[in-house]
Amino acid sequence: MTRRIAVLTTGAVLLVVFGLLGTLLPVPYVAQVPGPTFNTLGDIGTSPIITVHGRDRNKVAGNLNLTTVGVSRGGLSLIDAVRGWFDREVSVVPEESVYPPDQTVEQTRQANRQAFLTSEQAAESAALGHLGYPQKVVVQGLSDGSPSKGVLEESDAVDAVGGHSTPDAATLEKVLTAVPGGTPVTISYTRLGKPGTATVTTKAAGTRKGSLLGVMVRDQPYAPFDVDIDVQDVGGPSAGLMLTLGILDLVGPADLTHGKVVAGTGTIDPSGKVGPIGGIQLKMVAARNLGAKLFLVPADNCAEAKAAPDPGYVLARVASLDDALKALSDFEAGRTPAGC
Repeated sequence: MTRRIAVLTTGAVLLVVFGLLGTLLPVPYVAQVPGPTFNTLGDIGTSPIITVHGRDRNKVAGNLNLTTVGVSRGGLSLIDAVRGWFDREVSVVPEESVYPPDQTVEQTRQANRQAFLTSEQAAESAALGHLGYPQKVVVQGLSDGSPSKGVLEESDAVDAVGGHSTPDAATLEKVLTAVPGGTPVTISYTRLGKPGTATVTTKAAGTRKGSLLGVMVRDQPYAPFDVDIDVQDVGGPSAGLMLTLGILDLVGPADLTHGKVVAGTGTIDPSGKVGPIGGIQLKMVAARNLGAKLFLVPADNCAEAKAAPDPGYVLARVASLDDALKALSDFEAGRTPAGC
């Protein structure tokens, strides 16, 4: 009997020790959970997510919510990791899949934020291109000490330099190559749909031939109004599709939601192609908690979405912006959108 008590006592002590180790011992994994959702037609606090300058926004109701994934900060304990593996609303993944070992946490955050800002640009291009606005050379920003400061502004379209038409960025660069640094040139531009002209004294292009205006530009569809997107603390490119739909609902000819709650996810490129994302099942949980009636799923994420428990709303398979618009139209008309 004494031996049995000793064995039981030893076992109990070991269980306590392992239990304590389980609560304290970190493992190289992080937990992903359903993150916050943001209605691209609405506000965060007192600031609109999408602001339109140069025209009134359409009066819209309903939701077009982008969805996100939240990530635990710091390593998980062994017990937390085991719990997460058995929780359908938590995804336990290797820490290096979220925070690459060759980057600091801050570098990863900045890279994710830059990916989001790039998705904003793609969303605007996809939306304005869908509406048929022409491609122009559009100012994205001014460099430090830019000679164009006070003359050109972000979102201006550069139409001509020194009397030479500049329909695209390549032509603009070619024109400036023939202009010596320090030369005053006449800039023809369009701002919020109104033409203007001004003189800029160029600066030398350094070791290269020609001169610079001191502006960052890219080719994109140009509209007689400006669209600004402001969603802080969100990273990655997966909001592109929902931002595009938000812009279209606010400046386009059609009401996309008719007061309904729609959520979704997906990258988008300027041509309107929708790409896959990570964490689809967690984003579906966030949409369910929101009360969404329709969820837009990138085509390449359909298999994973179908494997999730029934979310209680309609899943629509989208491979392009046109697919997403058709899904919204079908849903409003009472037709079943193309599903996963």
